[in-house]
Amino acid sequence: MTTVEPSAQPTLHVTLPAPSADGPIDGVALVVLDRPDVLNALDFALIEALTEALESLDRDAACRAIVITGAGDRAFAAGADVPELARQSPTTLTVDDTFHRWERIKRVRKPLIAAVRGYALGGGCELAMLCDMIVAGEDAQFGQPEIRLGVMPGAGGTQRLTRAIGKAKAMEMILTGRNMSAREAEANGLVSSVVPSEATVPAALELRRLQTLSEIGVEHNTTIVAMLPVELVHAARKIAGMPPAETEIDAAG
Repeated sequence: MTTVEPSAQPTLHVTLPAPSADGPIDGVALVVLDRPDVLNALDFALIEALTEALESLDRDAACRAIVITGAGDRAFAAGADVPELARQSPTTLTVDDTFHRWERIKRVRKPLIAAVRGYALGGGCELAMLCDMIVAGEDAQFGQPEIRLGVMPGAGGTQRLTRAIGKAKAMEMILTGRNMSAREAEANGLVSSVVPSEATVPAALELRRLQTLSEIGVEHNTTIVAMLPVELVHAARKIAGMPPAETEIDAAG
């Protein structure tokens, strides 16, 4: 089992093969956002580490699917690191090109599965929506509450949420800042399934479809059978124009 901790004080943990109650799951990586003291808020360093880790796993032949979750039981990720973001301006964000990492994550070809407990708000909701499947615990809450801070979603939320749940619901959530429960998210097509809260990560890791992907990958020595459907489904849902994050940056600029 290989465990990667990207920095001296890691806020991201990557384990391949992923651990489970029945032993390591070959072909599946577990990526944990580990800032539980701030509800796994996504600061720039964490997003950079996550992007690099996912791209590395995408190149790793031993990895055929990736599960992303948050440390603890209170949040998947409760949004951006607000104090850090407050120090930025549209100019610094554009010059530093911080948001290009979201599009790099979107280009990962291996199937991405979000295992969501607690809050997935703002950037956390946007990260979950970047994944190909979302397994939600019954305690999960999804939302784009940026309006409460006098700002707008900046990492593709206006675009991805609208594509996922439709204009009417997306407009309501973005303009009111209200959260959506796991069950409502499932009913509106935002999540793949809802499970008991404590079973969220095990359910994501032990999905029979993940095991099938691993078995197919081993049999054919390739992950093409998993990667092509991912790309084709995304292509079917694609709206012409700039990528979601760039659309929002352009509107705010």
